Amino acid sequence: MRIGKVAERAGVSVRALRYYEEQGLVIADRSPSGHRRYPESAVERVKFIQLLYAAGLASKAIRQILPFLDTLVATPQMTRRLMDERARIRVQIDALTRAQDRLDELIRLSAEYENAPATCSAT
Repeated sequence: MRIGKVAERAGVSVRALRYYEEQGLVIADRSPSGHRRYPESAVERVKFIQLLYAAGLASKAIRQILPFLDTLVATPQMTRRLMDERARIRVQIDALTRAQDRLDELIRLSAEYENAPATCSAT
């Protein structure tokens, strides 16, 4: 599959796909004319990479995780890395949930006082 098609189907730019290749996250074969050719599986791989980036993982961490995706063979170090990343994401989710709860409270309060006349105490 050509680079533009993979980018389109994965929802990324061609530039992002080239970057992933530079980082060793995606591998492309070359046609006799030098064009990149990707396997069908590259689309799901790129979507997974995007998901990991969105979760805050760096290229280095992603590069360490991807071999498991390819082989389904995990070393104890890889399992530990996956667990560490999951724990880090859980901390982020908990913090975001607390922020959301606080915003919900403020929204409820703002709706309660939305039409209340403004008062100012004179001193």
